[in-house]
Amino acid sequence: MGYLIMAGQLFLSLSILIVLHEMGHFFPARWFKTRVEKFYLFFDPWFSLFKIKKGDTEYGIGWLPLGGYVKISGMIDESMDREQMAGPPQPWEFRSKPAWQRLIIMLGGVTVNFILGFFLYGMVLWTWGEVYLPTQNAKYGIAVSKLGKDLGLKDGDNVLGVNGKTLSEFGDNQVRREIVINNAKNLEIEREGQKMTLPIDPKFVQILSSYDSKDEGLYTVRMPFVIGRVVINPKTPKLLEFFRKLFGITKEKPKSPAEKAGLKVNDQIIGVNGVATPYYHQFSQKVLPLKSKKIELTVIRSKDTLNVPLTTTEEGKIGVQSYEPAYYFKVERKEYSLAQAMPMGVQKGVSFLGDQVKAFGQMFRGKIKASESLGGFASIATMFGDVWDWERFWRMTAVLSLILAFMNLLPIPALDGGHVMFLLFEIVSGRKPSDKFMEYATIVGFVLVIGLVLFANGLDIFRIFK
Repeated sequence: MGYLIMAGQLFLSLSILIVLHEMGHFFPARWFKTRVEKFYLFFDPWFSLFKIKKGDTEYGIGWLPLGGYVKISGMIDESMDREQMAGPPQPWEFRSKPAWQRLIIMLGGVTVNFILGFFLYGMVLWTWGEVYLPTQNAKYGIAVSKLGKDLGLKDGDNVLGVNGKTLSEFGDNQVRREIVINNAKNLEIEREGQKMTLPIDPKFVQILSSYDSKDEGLYTVRMPFVIGRVVINPKTPKLLEFFRKLFGITKEKPKSPAEKAGLKVNDQIIGVNGVATPYYHQFSQKVLPLKSKKIELTVIRSKDTLNVPLTTTEEGKIGVQSYEPAYYFKVERKEYSLAQAMPMGVQKGVSFLGDQVKAFGQMFRGKIKASESLGGFASIATMFGDVWDWERFWRMTAVLSLILAFMNLLPIPALDGGHVMFLLFEIVSGRKPSDKFMEYATIVGFVLVIGLVLFANGLDIFRIFK
């Protein structure tokens, strides 16, 4: 049942996004008196599940759920309608309109997706607020990064304020901002029960504003390591049982080191190879360098203390996940008015897009493996969860809307970004690419897009049968 809920959420989310994206093309086309021949949710090769014609436009639902489309008269797109393009341009056709109008029509879809993503982020904040950890509830203090240690912080400190401003919410973002923007001179901290003032060296204004340290935090919350989930196979996401059952695959899946060793949910890991690691970050620092090594864990199970031997993976992992901070600490929800939620929604959306651009850059530089980071519809479905939660549904829909906008803006022929690229060339140079060139470019782009879709979903299929 849980897998059907995942699939249902994905289906509804994508349907909303596709329809609104295509409306972003449809309405500007109609405003500029350009004929739209078809408006379809999903693709309809050979036949459609439903269709109805109103005016010049056929509205329908296709059977192939890989996207949707509007067919605009006089436009070279994936339909490859050569017969229409062979005739003389008509006043109602896309090719007869000024370049600036064609540009607006092509940008309409991604514009809607950007606006929708920001709007949904804001509405989620307005409706449900935002969970945060109050500073006073971080009872184990902080886990300090190298940059934080250079600043003078130590594991277990509590950061209470910066430059005279009290920190009510746990996190280092405000600390960084105060240092960089307001040249903060000191931190108010609590160390071993004693409140004290920690001076900030002026050099950290430049260090924290530099490109090299922009993604490095100063500290995170320090927490114990209680196992919240034992991973069956650390290389395979939890998304494939439905398809395994569907295809009758009964192949025994490889076990993670933790499962082989008999580790269980709610076990608390407090040591590695005889060295105490009462906190999660200490465990990570100790184990990650030990790749494919035999180690011995000290584990508390109920009232017993156990020594558990196992061999780590080649990535230095054991195949477990800790509980989220809300398991260890009392968290609270921050309420937003509508006027507060909408700007914050834009801010969060822009931050998410920035992360996606960085991730693509890392992928092209070979620092992130595409085979491990990409996934198809099955991977996306599991991100919704196996319980219908409207807060998570709308948050995920906001994320997918921004991803759809970002991907469609890539300068690949057959995507909106490809059309925009050629239109900008036409506006700047005054020369319009020939219909034959656009036809071949669209074919190449369409092959690239389909190839990417098949590759991403092929990774999911590979993981199913792995």
